[in-house]
Amino acid sequence: KEIKTTGAEVPTGPYSQGLTAGKTIYVAGQGPVNPATQKIADTIQEQTHQVMKNISAVLEAAGGKMDDVVKATVHLETLQDFDEFNKVYKTYFTPPYPVRTTVGSRLLNDFRVEIDVIAEME
Repeated sequence: KEIKTTGAEVPTGPYSQGLTAGKTIYVAGQGPVNPATQKIADTIQEQTHQVMKNISAVLEAAGGKMDDVVKATVHLETLQDFDEFNKVYKTYFTPPYPVRTTVGSRLLNDFRVEIDVIAEME
């Protein structure tokens, strides 16, 4: 089942914001675009907060929450942002933290971070 919300950035290509399959929620890579203003913040901290808000909005549209996330894949424009990114990222989860893969990637626009997640609802 497709997930759609105005609380996260609108897809710019042929993909869904998210899909549910049974109790599993798949959230597409979310960038740091503020859906209300279409603006992208400058700092890695601000961008990470926006990405996490976008992820949360997609999860909520599917009936899920951040504590349901079991896997995250993080793309950072530069791995030099890793420590500052982590300071923000960890505030959105409680232990046990989701498993995670973090890679350096060439990102679109002025994105410094993009994250996709998989969540499992109870």
